[in-house]
Amino acid sequence: MNSSVNIVVGLAVLALLVWRQTRKRTVREDSRPVVLVILLVLGILQLTTYLKGVSATASVITLLVVTLLLGAGFGAVRAWSVRLWREDGQLWRQGNWLTVALWLVGFAVHIGLDALFDGVAHGLGAGSILLYLAVSLGVQRLFVQSRAGRLGSFA
Repeated sequence: MNSSVNIVVGLAVLALLVWRQTRKRTVREDSRPVVLVILLVLGILQLTTYLKGVSATASVITLLVVTLLLGAGFGAVRAWSVRLWREDGQLWRQGNWLTVALWLVGFAVHIGLDALFDGVAHGLGAGSILLYLAVSLGVQRLFVQSRAGRLGSFA
């Protein structure tokens, strides 16, 4: 896929993630991270395709690690924006405007780094967007689950 298609796909996935996270949902200890696993697999495939077309230099790998660490950081911060509460004996979660803003800023930073370091790793941001979203979502999920565990029993 080319960079434009990857970015459009990334935006579509981002819209899905934002939509899901702004809905009131129960927090379950045994929930399966289906969306996360799908994103991770597709992200690895997307990155592999990108790396077939470029040299995986130390600069490219370093930039990839930095952007994934930033995604993890955004995920950790975003987790604290998710509201957790107990209602009818169940634990609930729901993201808010700050959750949405942090998703958008994180996405922009990821793509912005691609533009900033275009001479070093042309297209890396677009070629790793799904992996970035998977890492960011995974870290957010871990932190939300941890917060929920401290609040007591799950649904």
